[in-house]
Amino acid sequence: MVNYPHGISKKTPRQALLPRDKEVSFANRGMSFETAINASNDYYLTHGIAVIHKKPTPVQIVKVDYPKRSRAKIVEAYFRQASTTDYSGVFKGRYIDFEAKETRQKTAMPLKNFHGHQIEHMKDVIAQDGICFVLMHFSTLKQTYYLPAIFLIDFYQAERGKRSMPLTYIQEHGFNIELASFPQVPYLDIIEQHFLGGN
Repeated sequence: MVNYPHGISKKTPRQALLPRDKEVSFANRGMSFETAINASNDYYLTHGIAVIHKKPTPVQIVKVDYPKRSRAKIVEAYFRQASTTDYSGVFKGRYIDFEAKETRQKTAMPLKNFHGHQIEHMKDVIAQDGICFVLMHFSTLKQTYYLPAIFLIDFYQAERGKRSMPLTYIQEHGFNIELASFPQVPYLDIIEQHFLGGN
């Protein structure tokens, strides 16, 4: 199911009063990495910090079943075109575009998680001076990284998309994200500090 944009409550969340540096474990809370990013984006939106949404996947519906008059069930559908990246939006007047990946591996991120058309899209975003990156979560290690897209592109092209990207490469060229409570994945802090010159 595609939900876009996410349902946003305009009420001031209670969690805004809680400390932000509390350690978060998605496994313990039954929360996926994508869910945590979506919750972070909702936090950024409700607090007027940024407008960032998960991109809807274009789907062509081919066959629909009507078991009841009031209900329709999609029984056959196809992706209309190759998707680009997972998220896009705007932060402090800059276009933001990123992909999110999660793995259970402890030493590398498989390049099979990325596709050539995504790499080309990231190159196009960078050419237009957009801020493009990948959020990578190593669930077994409970570590999350922000990797600027240029380093993914360079590695992908050098390896022709066939090898895994070592964690050491990600640590060398990326930024560790300390997971928190609100927002859960504070990736905009990295952009603020390292790409927009701080406050």
